[in-house]
Amino acid sequence: MSFVLGGVVSVQLGAALATTLFDDLGAGGAVLLRVGFAAAILLVAWRPAVRGLSGTQWRHAVAFGIVLAGMNWAFYGALERIPLGIAVTLEFVGPLGVAVAASRRALDVVWVLLAATGIVLLAPVPAGSVDALGAALALLAGVFWGAYILLSVRVGRAFAGGDGLALAMAVAALVLIPAGLIEGGAALAEPALLAVALAVALLSSAIPYSLELEALRRLSQGVFGVLMSLEPAVAATIGFAILGQALDAVEVVAVGLVVAASAGALSTPPATATAEA
Repeated sequence: MSFVLGGVVSVQLGAALATTLFDDLGAGGAVLLRVGFAAAILLVAWRPAVRGLSGTQWRHAVAFGIVLAGMNWAFYGALERIPLGIAVTLEFVGPLGVAVAASRRALDVVWVLLAATGIVLLAPVPAGSVDALGAALALLAGVFWGAYILLSVRVGRAFAGGDGLALAMAVAALVLIPAGLIEGGAALAEPALLAVALAVALLSSAIPYSLELEALRRLSQGVFGVLMSLEPAVAATIGFAILGQALDAVEVVAVGLVVAASAGALSTPPATATAEA
């Protein structure tokens, strides 16, 4: 259990740290450095061979990379506009939707209704506190997260070890270069910002990925999924403790509803990864 919770905390600490880069780099520059460093770490760790790859393998890697780029870009864009806890809560509709679609249990209707209620409570309304574009980007990140889960199965079957993920992360970094250069500009080369971005990459990718692999060796998928469903609550706590992003009573209830729905739906998840990139 400690491995899963450690991974969840690490991911959210990385997201919180990433927000400190936005003033200098914008969301585009921050996500480029984060994904770029993550790609470098994975390429060094796995050293995937590119010679002899089939067309199917390349298609899977490129598609996976595009999804990774979209998921991270949309999530960082959301973080620039709305609190961390709300962004993660809305993004969690991705794995929740995949779990419900794969399960088709009658009880899943309850989880869908709970999650829908939470999302409606967070929905931007006139005079509401949640930025509409930020909420839309978080939901878009959730769509990409769902696609990531589904594609991870194909990539896992097509490649040995972490080769597919390493290649896909490199593709994602290439895809993010235009947005990163436009927003980050010359600041992308500043040593202090590079150091922070490297820490973000370690916290958001290398550390949680390793911890979750260890957790999956010890826990059933059901237990793993329930523990992962705590991510919105952990994000809200870290957002408050580190970034001073307090949520009002309605937002706290909304987060709680999505956590409950996710715990129920993910208690018997499909045989797919739920890790966030």
